[in-house]
Amino acid sequence: MAVFTLREAAGPLVVSMPHSGLELVAGQGARLSPSARDLPDTDWHIPQLYDFLDDLDASVIEARYSRYVVDLNRDPSGVSLYPGQAVTGLVPTEMFDGTPLYLSGQAPDEVEIAQRRRVYFEPYHQALNALLQRVKARHGYAVLWDAHSIASRVPRLFDGRLPDLNLGTNSGQSCAPALQSAAENAMAGQEEFVCVANGRFKGGWITRHYGQPAAHIHALQMEIAQDAYMDERLPFAFNAAKAERLRPVLQTIITAALDAAKTCPAGA
Repeated sequence: MAVFTLREAAGPLVVSMPHSGLELVAGQGARLSPSARDLPDTDWHIPQLYDFLDDLDASVIEARYSRYVVDLNRDPSGVSLYPGQAVTGLVPTEMFDGTPLYLSGQAPDEVEIAQRRRVYFEPYHQALNALLQRVKARHGYAVLWDAHSIASRVPRLFDGRLPDLNLGTNSGQSCAPALQSAAENAMAGQEEFVCVANGRFKGGWITRHYGQPAAHIHALQMEIAQDAYMDERLPFAFNAAKAERLRPVLQTIITAALDAAKTCPAGA
């Protein structure tokens, strides 16, 4: 059973798409609450938005299964990435807005949670880790870009409207300073989109776990407000005109980070 797709290329860039999957486990749909069956917390259309990655010679790993099956960007130990703030867990039981994900009595038990971790979480991360090691062996370093999106307004998670582009580097710990500076400068060099670094989103478990600049692996997360490229209302349609304005900005930011990585000593 394939739980992800992997397209490997020759360049130093690895792009992870852990929340764009739409598949559910057998029988799960009938157990979900009516509002959850539309999978509203999906990182919608991320592969389509990043359709320029072949031009960057990037390797891409993409989850097939929904984050409602297992959240590939959560600490498997259960430790909260944002202590004191509302978050969803490794196997979520509530939606971003706090409403129950499952019908009464239908939430997964500990046995099912362990099974989902084994079947869906672990293979993705084994593949991602192996991919990063191959890229690092080939180039001497690897740059991991963790691609995400979220509704622009989720009152339970953050106040007001989220900035369009939210760069996360675990407050500078997951990549060398030169990469973060290059990415921030690229964001500042455009005027159409509101940008922030290490604001509400500092990078999830993937960024924090794999980002080891001293070991020549640099990780950055990009969380995009979805109304920058799509319709946030059902049926969550892709907006080609908006995406065309956003894509070159994303490509410029990624390219700036890649250029910085070429000459950046480990940990510098």
